[in-house]
Amino acid sequence: MAEENWQKVREIFDDALRQAPEERPKYLNEVCGEDKALLAEINSLFSSLDGAENFMEEAAVAHLADVIADEGENLEAGKCFGHYEIVRQIGAGGMGAVYLAHDKILDRRVAIKVLKEQFGKKESNLKRFTQEAKAASALNHPNILIIHEIGESEEINYIVSEYIEGETLREHFRKSPVKLSEILDIAIQIANALTIAHAAHIVHRDIKPENIIVRPDGYLKILDFGLAKLVEQKPIGFEDQSTEQNETTKGLILGTVNYMSPEQAKGERVDERTDIFSLGALVYEMITGKTPFGSDSMSETFANLIKIEPQPISRFSAGVPNELQRIVSQALIKNKAERYQTMKKLLADLKDLREHLAFDELLKKSHPPNDGKATVILTATTDKAKKQTAETHDSFSQRIKNHQLLAALILFISLIGAISLSYYFLSARKANLSANGKKTIAILPFVNAGQDANAEYWSDGIAENITNNLSQLSGLKVMAKNSVFRFKGKEIELKKAADELGVQTLVTGDIKQDGNQLTINVHLIDPNDGSQIWGKQFVKNTSDVIATQNEIAQSLAQNLRLNLTVTEKQQLANRPTESDEAYRLYLEGRFIGQRNTPDALHKSIEFCLRAIEKDSNFALAYSDLGVRYMNLGIYFEPPREMMPQAKLYANKALEINNTLSDPHIVLGTVALFYDWDWDKAKAELTDGNRVNLQSIETFNCAAHTLQATGRTSEADAALHRALENDPLSISLNTELGCNSYYARRYDESISQYREALIIEPRNFMAVYGLARSLNYQKQYQEAINEIETAKTFMPMLPPIAVAEEGYALAKMGKRVEAERELKTLEDASQKIYVDPFFMATVYLGLDDKDQSLIWLEKAFETKSTLIPSIINDAKWDDLRGDERFKAILKRIGVG
Repeated sequence: MAEENWQKVREIFDDALRQAPEERPKYLNEVCGEDKALLAEINSLFSSLDGAENFMEEAAVAHLADVIADEGENLEAGKCFGHYEIVRQIGAGGMGAVYLAHDKILDRRVAIKVLKEQFGKKESNLKRFTQEAKAASALNHPNILIIHEIGESEEINYIVSEYIEGETLREHFRKSPVKLSEILDIAIQIANALTIAHAAHIVHRDIKPENIIVRPDGYLKILDFGLAKLVEQKPIGFEDQSTEQNETTKGLILGTVNYMSPEQAKGERVDERTDIFSLGALVYEMITGKTPFGSDSMSETFANLIKIEPQPISRFSAGVPNELQRIVSQALIKNKAERYQTMKKLLADLKDLREHLAFDELLKKSHPPNDGKATVILTATTDKAKKQTAETHDSFSQRIKNHQLLAALILFISLIGAISLSYYFLSARKANLSANGKKTIAILPFVNAGQDANAEYWSDGIAENITNNLSQLSGLKVMAKNSVFRFKGKEIELKKAADELGVQTLVTGDIKQDGNQLTINVHLIDPNDGSQIWGKQFVKNTSDVIATQNEIAQSLAQNLRLNLTVTEKQQLANRPTESDEAYRLYLEGRFIGQRNTPDALHKSIEFCLRAIEKDSNFALAYSDLGVRYMNLGIYFEPPREMMPQAKLYANKALEINNTLSDPHIVLGTVALFYDWDWDKAKAELTDGNRVNLQSIETFNCAAHTLQATGRTSEADAALHRALENDPLSISLNTELGCNSYYARRYDESISQYREALIIEPRNFMAVYGLARSLNYQKQYQEAINEIETAKTFMPMLPPIAVAEEGYALAKMGKRVEAERELKTLEDASQKIYVDPFFMATVYLGLDDKDQSLIWLEKAFETKSTLIPSIINDAKWDDLRGDERFKAILKRIGVG
């Protein structure tokens, strides 16, 4: 509604409020005359007041005038308030105008907010004006406007603050579409400031674009704490005023309607969660170009705010990360008890998302996309754009249409369970991994002190390789990387970390790169008292990185007073390649490959190939190529294309260095899941001369093979032995749940998966495994709920989850919905590799045995890596009597 129209509505509405209820219709008919639209608008306001439950306790809509812009009377240039001289008016608000002024004493520009004369005559307005100054001045934060002074001159009340050169956020994002990175930066700055305000028990209550100034350098300032409320008394100077104001305005609506929370609209008590809602509305608007509840009339906006859920962001903007949509949705929950409970938690989620996207940007820099779309720009669609439903947005097929196929598979995990690097098998001869007199140590993730994303692989790679070097020593038990790297990027208490990891000693470090120079600080710490046992700074050239990390490992062994054999000393001095540049490329590729997404795996392969160009005999690079192709072949891409490549590079690595374990693990894994050659898998994976039987990956692989052959008790024992060395491993803890599933101990499986989710709540393989176990317990809706949870932290539901959800829907009798999931998988298969096993799973749920067996046969023909799961999965019991099913089992060597 235009301001002039609203002003007329407000005036008539105010007058109508003064009339007796029975006299209002007559009055309104006389005043509005033939203007039916005007009459309808005013009646809609009264309808909102009467229709919404507990909408407010008194006629408070009239007070909304306080937040409608009004030019008012201008003060002339040259007028002085003490030593402040007016230069010009720069803004106006409901309670007063804002002027640029010159501080003649300190010779600086300031902003002066002057309370309008008509408002200044009312005591409550004076107190609110004073409250604004005291609320803002009580807060010390770079994103909050600095208040210099509050005063009165010639019966005019004013506040003096710093003058901010810039534009309102409204003006800023109206100019052009806003980049995702900028939206996050703006939201984080606002959340940072409000976190400080809330810590002082101050709620802003009017977060909106007009109250935020963007400086030319991108820095934000939050203005106008005029509606601020002291929610818990603290000695900052205006407790009495705040308490009195809260009593005198009980039930009033204070705030700007498009950004206020439902509790504000109802005149209820507000707290910090009100600002969380407003910030959610603001972020929603920056993404979509419109407010979540806005309408053509004030009353409709109120009604939407209280009763209607906002339209999905996907209806207006494409390419928005699912995690950002989740954050905004949680901030906009109407029930404040279900909303984010603290701004600090919202801030943490925003920062986590920014870090996640920064990692993706690093991958793009490592390998620029061919289509040039390296930067995601969020734009609001026009009215002509085709709107999508929330369900379609979240579906697998629609996201494929949006060209986000690779992002769709982030965190995509194999059906069998924890295949992070897909290492499989164990020998029953494996010795116990308890310390048994050994010294115990954990090398904590090294800190990237320079905060250079392009150098992150140094800090991760060097720490990992020092861990690997020390793990070779017989007198030392070194905690596995999987558990230790859970502490990466977190502030940790050393004693607590040592207790959780079960070690006596910790190694901490940080790395900073400056050109070709690396500065590495390493400390050996006694966590009991935090004392340093040993420490040293290494300043080396990047071309000396191999020698440097070997020197660090040797120094640590010496200061741990280990008695090394001649062979162990040689191992610590070993150089995997004579080319430091090849080693650097290898480290960078290994770092990128950790994400285990299709894009990351292909980029990792490129780095390994470049490393081999520098040193054609670099066995570790060939080994990593085998691992990357193996991971691609597990599900991301057709096994028939990927697995032969994995075998090729693993064999090449062994030709150069037959002491490496990883190539044998690759060959054993391919034999197990692709060739279904159980003897070959056993030969590659059980020989202690071939593989490191102390590695967590080897233990993890054991469970899969033992499960496939029905030896779940042995698998369980193997996993528990592995957990002694890696107690916080999400893959091992999840694999325990998987093993219980195949052992048909479903209650135990569900319990174990839930324990794994305590370690890592956003781990998809644990969520999926939990859903699968719930399905077999006929808790189909609960299974669907768990799969839906994955949508809150994944860009898109992976096909394996689509299949399991389709299975659950089918079992619930929701055939139409299940068939829709089949269509989703069929559409997806036109774009990317979708394992036929998934189709067989949904048809199994639909009790269409013929179609299920047809698709299972297709899965066999495509060498699906999921085929071994049918050996002991009870889900397939109904087909075990069918000759076609028996034939498949026979062809994989278990029939």
